[in-house]
Amino acid sequence: MVNKKNIKNLIFYIIAFAVIPILIAVGILFLPQKNYAIISLVIAILCNIPLLINFEKSKTNTRELVLIAVMVTLATISRLIFAPIPSFKPITAMVIITGVAFGAKAGYITGAMSAVLSDVFFGAGPWTPFQMLVWGLIGFFAGLLFFNKKLKMWQLLIYSVISGIVFSLIMDIWTVFAVDNSFTFLRYSQVLLASLPFMAIYAVSNFVFVLILTKPFMKKLVRIKDKFGVFSKN
Repeated sequence: MVNKKNIKNLIFYIIAFAVIPILIAVGILFLPQKNYAIISLVIAILCNIPLLINFEKSKTNTRELVLIAVMVTLATISRLIFAPIPSFKPITAMVIITGVAFGAKAGYITGAMSAVLSDVFFGAGPWTPFQMLVWGLIGFFAGLLFFNKKLKMWQLLIYSVISGIVFSLIMDIWTVFAVDNSFTFLRYSQVLLASLPFMAIYAVSNFVFVLILTKPFMKKLVRIKDKFGVFSKN
């Protein structure tokens, strides 16, 4: 007998690691940049499909939806509050904390939705689908590595720094396509070299905000999770 949970997980993995990256690639290679809004909307719908598949009319699933919505809102607001400081934002830390507290799927959805929602205020563009993918993956792997495990802060801090580096590395791929409408490793290395200061800021900001926010947020989120019996499995 086929395990329904395994099927749902498979659908999520196919969407997150195959469909969405392919969609972004197709958008870059074949569609005018003005169509970024359509791609962003489709990605937003796709990354929520696992929630819709898993949704049942029960208090538990309703509470999970509400909690993810709350974390998306908090991540978005955290980015807005620090808008005057370039590249120094708590949004990645909030996405990481969501993944750690609620699991990989919640982390992915929170990352992707926080990107598209906050870009409504910051200004959406062809970079938005890339941000949705990167922040989604950061939240996913935070859940994969740390959910329901004894949390060691030094490990989480290392992950936060790596996340800042990975964010810059992947976003620089979009920059190369934006400049040349094609990709070459020579141009990528040039862009990467020029972006090193921003990469350093991403990494440092993640370190700082994860260090400051993890303990108070995890204390409250774990209490909520235990009280209402939500996100018991990744």
